[in-house]
Amino acid sequence: MSAAFRSAFVIPAYNAERSIGHVVSSLREARGSQGDELIIVVNDGSRDATAELAKRAGAYVLSHASNRGKGAALQSGLAEARRRGIQAVVTLDADGQHFADDAFKLQHHPAAEDALVLGVRDLARAGAPRPNRFSNALSNFFLSWFGGMRLKDTQCGLRRYPVERTLESGPKALGFAFEAEVVLFAALQGWPIEQVPVDVHYPPPELRVTHFDSVKDPTRIVATVIRTMISHYTPPRRAPTEPG
Repeated sequence: MSAAFRSAFVIPAYNAERSIGHVVSSLREARGSQGDELIIVVNDGSRDATAELAKRAGAYVLSHASNRGKGAALQSGLAEARRRGIQAVVTLDADGQHFADDAFKLQHHPAAEDALVLGVRDLARAGAPRPNRFSNALSNFFLSWFGGMRLKDTQCGLRRYPVERTLESGPKALGFAFEAEVVLFAALQGWPIEQVPVDVHYPPPELRVTHFDSVKDPTRIVATVIRTMISHYTPPRRAPTEPG
């Protein structure tokens, strides 16, 4: 990654007081960190101490007055990064399932700044809940089919977005479907897409906190795929006919 390539971290967070401090602190303390990375936490209408604990850990916090969804939080983080002259952001979830070393691996990946860099998890090896594995497999199938390329993990929140390119694509999904929408748009538009293996941590079932609905959110993702295909479909040109 060139010295002129400015990047930052963006963490969408909703009622994440149990984990957000650790997530931010781990980025500060990770190998290769110089302690001056910009970490933007988007507090998406949390009703707990998420914002306060994120600030205490060293993050810059943006807050939504009410819960608007993961996609809306990511768009706010991307917009703030653009305002600061950042070319790419690495996103990670607030629940602590991603490792700081992997976040830095994506940050320093040699892909061009306008590439989309996707983290790819081994959900079976990590012991992910069965509904999560099914949902991800379904999303991977549909997005790979319509995107015209094999996409190995379309729901991983650990990824690197090209800031300007992503915002200019005009994503409409405000929830979890945002991530699928951007991946599909990138595939259809021929963006460079890199897929990088990453680890993932799932805490014991009694400690897991998720806002992903294993029925409603996959349905929204499929609807987003259909909408994106319709809005970006270019019909084939018909050869002109000779006047009779």
